[in-house]
Amino acid sequence: MPGPQSSVLRKELNRSRVMAATSVKLAEIQPAAKTVRVLHVIPGEDSPNNFIFARRQVESLQNAGVGIETFFLKSRTSPVAVFKEWARLRKKVRAFAPAILHSQYGTVTAALCGMACNLPLVVTFRGSDLNPIPSIHPVRAMLGHMFSQLAALRASHLICVTPQMQQRLWWGRGRASVLSGGVNLKLFYPRSRENTRTLLGWPLRQAVVLFNAGKEPQIKRLDLAERAVEAARKMYGEFRFEVMRGDISPDRVPLYMNAADCLLVTSDYEGSPYIVKEAIACNLPVVSVDAGDIRQQLEPVAPSRIVSSRDAEELGRAVTEILRLQQRSNGWEHIQQFSQEREAGKIVAIYEQLLGNGSGRK
Repeated sequence: MPGPQSSVLRKELNRSRVMAATSVKLAEIQPAAKTVRVLHVIPGEDSPNNFIFARRQVESLQNAGVGIETFFLKSRTSPVAVFKEWARLRKKVRAFAPAILHSQYGTVTAALCGMACNLPLVVTFRGSDLNPIPSIHPVRAMLGHMFSQLAALRASHLICVTPQMQQRLWWGRGRASVLSGGVNLKLFYPRSRENTRTLLGWPLRQAVVLFNAGKEPQIKRLDLAERAVEAARKMYGEFRFEVMRGDISPDRVPLYMNAADCLLVTSDYEGSPYIVKEAIACNLPVVSVDAGDIRQQLEPVAPSRIVSSRDAEELGRAVTEILRLQQRSNGWEHIQQFSQEREAGKIVAIYEQLLGNGSGRK
C-alpha cells in the first residue's frame, strides 16, 4: 500500500501540472525569428547546484528558439589553469561556431571570454563581480572588479541585474540593459504548507525561518542571521532555523519555500537575489536588509519587512512580527513580471539586435 507521502506527492504533481499550464499562458514571447547560436560561459564545475539560475536561463532561451551550448570555466585562480581554460574555450568556439558569446558572470570569466575570440560578447553582471565584497581579501576583490571593468570595455552589450550595478560600470553604461533575472514559475508557485512539510518530514506546527547561506555563508552574513534568530527567539519563543548551504537539490528548494513561514536575508551586498523572487513566487513572507533591489522587489508584497539597519535586534523584531501574523504573502499576484519567459524574450531581442547591428556598440 502506498504511504501518506506518496499520496501527498501525487497531489503536488497534479497541482504542478495545473500551475505549469498557467505559467505557459504568461510567456508572452515569440520564438527567435531565426535560430541564433550562442555559447554561454558559466564559471565553476558542471554540477547541478552550480549557477542554477544561469542554467535555468539557458533552458528558457532554448525554449525561445535560441541554439545554445554551455562551457563551464573550471578554474579562475591559477594562471596556468586559466591559460588552459582559455585554450579549451577557443577550441569550443571553433567547434560550435556561435554567433555570440555570453558570459554569465564578470571577473575572470568575462575577461577570458573577451580574449578568446572577436565575436560579439554579452556579459551579465550578477552581484559580487561589481559590488564590494567585504568578506574576501581586498586585493582579490580589486583584481576581480578590474577584470570585470576590462570585460565591460570589450563587450558588445552588458546586462546588469540592478540599476545600482549599472552605475558601478566605468564605461559602457550606454550599452547596458537592466534585467533582474527570471524565475521558473513552473517550479516556484504556492503549494500547501502541510503537504510540503509532510514531504520534507518537518513538524507541522513548529514555525520555520529559512535562510540561504549558499556556498559562501560569510557573504550572505550567516553570522548576522544567527544573531537575529537568537534575538527573535527571546521575543517569539522557539522555532526552527533552517539553513540552506548549497548542497540541496535545486528541485527541492520550492518545497522549502512553501514549508517555511519566513525567509530571512542579511547580506551586506546583493544584486537581484533569486532567492527573494522565488520566495515571492511561493507566497513566502520575507524579512530582509536593504540590499540590491530587494526593496523594489518587495514593495508590492505583503506581509514583508525591510530593515534599514543591519542590527540583529531589529531583524529579530521583524522576524517575530512575521511569525506572529501566521500569514502567507500576496507574492504570486506580483511575480509575473519576473517570469523566465519574459526575461528570455528580452535577451533574445538583445541577441537579434547585436546580429543586426554588427558589434552592437553605441
